[in-house]
Amino acid sequence: MPNNLILASFPSPPQGVWHLGPIPIRAYALCIIAGIIVAIVWGEKRFQARGGEKGFITDLAVWAVPFGLVGGRLYHLATDWRTYFGPGGNPIAALYVWNGGLGIWGAIALGGVGAWIGARRRGIPLPAVADAIAPGIVLAQAIGRIGNYFNQELYGRATDVPWALEIYNRVDPSTGVTDLINGVAQGPPTELVHPTFLYELLWNIGVALVVVWADKKFRLGHGRAFALYVAAYTAGRFWVELMRNDEATHVFGVRINVFVAGIVFLGAVVYMIVARNRGPREDLVAIREAHEAGLSAAAGDAAEGSDDVSSEQAVDEDAVEETEGDKVEEPAKAEDSSESESESAETRVEEAAERKS
Repeated sequence: MPNNLILASFPSPPQGVWHLGPIPIRAYALCIIAGIIVAIVWGEKRFQARGGEKGFITDLAVWAVPFGLVGGRLYHLATDWRTYFGPGGNPIAALYVWNGGLGIWGAIALGGVGAWIGARRRGIPLPAVADAIAPGIVLAQAIGRIGNYFNQELYGRATDVPWALEIYNRVDPSTGVTDLINGVAQGPPTELVHPTFLYELLWNIGVALVVVWADKKFRLGHGRAFALYVAAYTAGRFWVELMRNDEATHVFGVRINVFVAGIVFLGAVVYMIVARNRGPREDLVAIREAHEAGLSAAAGDAAEGSDDVSSEQAVDEDAVEETEGDKVEEPAKAEDSSESESESAETRVEEAAERKS
């Protein structure tokens, strides 16, 4: 390998995992966590600036993040199932999320379901939420790509460009066995490749800036800012996928993510065109006030219903008391009647005795 190429390239990190006693500290996991935090904080500020309630995005993350992580992993397993369930695969490794393998398509799809559940409970339309969090999501993706750099994954084909990425053989120091995720780099670089993780990272930052600019200039609403993010991201992902050379599922000789990126891009563009007819951006203040008014009205109706039931019960109780009073008076009247009849009988007996005498 020519020395000038090595000098012009840049190295992969020697390792992606460090141990704090028995606890492994994984760069990939730290990057994912950092990305989630950035998306929540930025999304919170944008949502409030659009008239949303403070703390809403943080509450929504309780639903969206777990759904997104599960969705991302399921997509990865579905498109790379041979690695885990094919010949020589390790099915248990399907649970090892910390080793990488989260598909953004599944993360956004299922994360959207979680966000929809959380937003519906608060009476906020999901498109308004999606517009607020769109730049934060794509910036989180950029941060996540740094984790791929530490894991020495998602790189492209061999190249001699000055910014080529050096790939090293990583081994477990204690056993000497090759371990590309948990091992430590040994020896000179084995490959010089396109740093496709870096291409996507820079592209994602650009997408975030474009979405913020377009949203501010055109006051995008009804999910159009989110659709712009999706269209711009998939356009970049399309050409990045064509440069990658790592193992992946192919359809008609083409990486499956190339097809997915193309289809999702078209869907996002169509949505942007259709959503233009939905009017101006949502008024989150009015939506929140209407939702709160609806809850207050529902609570008032429930209280009135409770009062009506109490009134009916009171009327029924009065009726019962009157009925019982009548029942008490009736025996008294019966006793008076029987006493009168007894007195009349005694009087008739006395009169008959006097006549005989």
